[in-house]
Amino acid sequence: MPIDQHLLALFALTTIVAMITPGPDMLFVLGCGMRGGPRAGLLATAGVATSEAVHVAVAAAGLAALFAAAPVAFTVVRIAGAAYLIYLGVQMIRRRHDEPDEAAAGTGMDGRRAYLSGLLTNLLNPKMVTFTIAFLPQFIDPSLGRVWLQFAILGAILIALEFLVDGTVGVLAGRIGGWLRRRRAVRRRIDVATGGVFIGLGVRLAAER
Repeated sequence: MPIDQHLLALFALTTIVAMITPGPDMLFVLGCGMRGGPRAGLLATAGVATSEAVHVAVAAAGLAALFAAAPVAFTVVRIAGAAYLIYLGVQMIRRRHDEPDEAAAGTGMDGRRAYLSGLLTNLLNPKMVTFTIAFLPQFIDPSLGRVWLQFAILGAILIALEFLVDGTVGVLAGRIGGWLRRRRAVRRRIDVATGGVFIGLGVRLAAER
């Protein structure tokens, strides 16, 4: 094994605990699933997972040192990500009275948009890059060599657990949301609630230091 098995087990356990604790990613996927159905929830998870793969690559390359050397870059990216989340939330609330056409009946967010939204919101969150830089190396043993491979293994496990936990949340939320969306008044409440969640996440991200 190119990685310490005890560290690997500890990493898996720690990651599972972190994943099942409701956080911004889970709330985002939950909102996408409720508004767009199981497919949107799963693709939102895929978007988040893709961004995590990028974060792992950044961690392995050590590029997050940019945020330490240039705090302004950290702030700019953080504000951009927060603004995008708030924009999504405002759009959902503004369009709550829109009637879907027959071709799109029952959906409020298509799969492509769910994927790109998940990708961008997590990719534009420098806290995730910083977390990855701080978290993954704790389970790396340089004495075993091939550090890049150890990063790759841990990253693959992280992404797999992301799909397992948040993907399940997104699909279940989509099935429940699909039933609720067929009721017009409830659908509007879902849009308002989802928009509020996105705005809240954006404000939270912008306010973090």
